[in-house]
Amino acid sequence: MDSGERPSWAPGDIDLGRPSIARVYDYWLGGAHNFAVDRAVADKVLADVPVLRSVVLNHRAFLRRAVRFMLARGVRQFLDLGSGIPTVGNVHEIAQAADPSARVVYADIDPVAVAHSRAILTGNESVNVLQIDVRDVEAVVKSPEVRDLLDFDRPIGVLMIALLHFVPDSEDPHGIVAAYRDAVPAGSYLAVSHAGVEEGEWDPAWDDARGTYNRGVSEMTYRSRREVEALVAGFDLVEPGVARLPLWHPESLEDVDDDAHRFPGFGAVGRKA
Repeated sequence: MDSGERPSWAPGDIDLGRPSIARVYDYWLGGAHNFAVDRAVADKVLADVPVLRSVVLNHRAFLRRAVRFMLARGVRQFLDLGSGIPTVGNVHEIAQAADPSARVVYADIDPVAVAHSRAILTGNESVNVLQIDVRDVEAVVKSPEVRDLLDFDRPIGVLMIALLHFVPDSEDPHGIVAAYRDAVPAGSYLAVSHAGVEEGEWDPAWDDARGTYNRGVSEMTYRSRREVEALVAGFDLVEPGVARLPLWHPESLEDVDDDAHRFPGFGAVGRKA
């Protein structure tokens, strides 16, 4: 669709001329819920760094592995923060395939992501969708969408997938993570995926892509392994701790090659004692 068309799933107050994080991400994942302006930015970034689509798919694959890891440990309710636009392999599909009674709340600030989520999830009484700024932790955990569905006396799987690199240090990402940790009961889990590299590994070829994304969509903050470890302080990290995304519980040896050890992003899952 071009920027002059408004599909039935897009709210009337959406600015079709301004790209959004959720729709750019949807395009990179191969989804159909994006506009020409999103594709223009996404394609320009891909022209600078063609491997970026693979990077995005790796974040998605980590989400699936993390949810399955939690399911195997008895978690049956999930809070997906910055959830974006649902695509194949989303949290409720993974969780409810294992247990149809599993409950999921999706939370995102993007109205298109929320509108489409609500449209495709109509009739699924075990899923709620919340439009909110997930940095407002108190508002999220006290919302009717969360409280009516999630039981805070039982473990909750909190998901921050490709989220925290959009939260600069000035907005206290450490405090945000800590507040969610304090809000959920013991036995809960947190899964985080985050863009970043180790010191000295930054490829100058990424500078143009980062500049295009920062100007056109949203500022990104890349963090090192040590900085990601600081973000998840207070959780007991499961092995192998903070790892390159392809190296965190890979599904097969084919997912682990030489490039995996230099993948520009980290993932971790931790448990609240």
